[in-house]
Amino acid sequence: MIKVLLADDQALVRAGFKALLDAQPDMTVVAEATDGAEAVRLAGEHQPDVVLMDIRMPGTDGLTATRQMPPGPHIIILTTFELDEYVFEALRGGASGFLVKDTEPAELIQAVRVVAAGEALLSPSVTRRLIAEYATRAKAPIAVDGLDQLTEREREVLALVGTGMTNDEIAAKLFMSPATAKTHVSRAMMKLHARDRAQLVVIAYESGLVKPGWA
Repeated sequence: MIKVLLADDQALVRAGFKALLDAQPDMTVVAEATDGAEAVRLAGEHQPDVVLMDIRMPGTDGLTATRQMPPGPHIIILTTFELDEYVFEALRGGASGFLVKDTEPAELIQAVRVVAAGEALLSPSVTRRLIAEYATRAKAPIAVDGLDQLTEREREVLALVGTGMTNDEIAAKLFMSPATAKTHVSRAMMKLHARDRAQLVVIAYESGLVKPGWA
């Protein structure tokens, strides 16, 4: 059973999400929060698998709450606009991806399952748009713990993840099987202490492994 925490200051939004998720045989809403501070507290109490986090809430907003969230839950950012300026900071802060609030019910349900399984909720096309945005905000590369532990192949795979490639695309480009590509991605995540693929994209850019304009 996938345990979900809802964090949104609008009662009607929470009620709609709760009805939809509770109707699924493999999901249950364990708690509801009206602001970020309450979301952090309830996450500690209920230990959800997934948090649906509104980015804009009064008091403690979703961005701050994402940074303060205890280890464990995977966070999906809910935003009104697909490329909200705060989405980038939320990914850097530990979010696994994002959804627009008017997404189709089936997409929301699938998103919860994907994130609960440890995958990032970033399609290649969305990842490429995020990268384009990173390129416009490019700063000097920063030191990333664990980067020096990567093999040359793992660094190569990480760079391709950073450009928005799927495992299948990486496999084709590097002449390896998709399973091997997935293994390299998993090892990179472990060495870099990345929560998921979204974090790898952030690391690839911030470390300078991917240069603005590659995408």
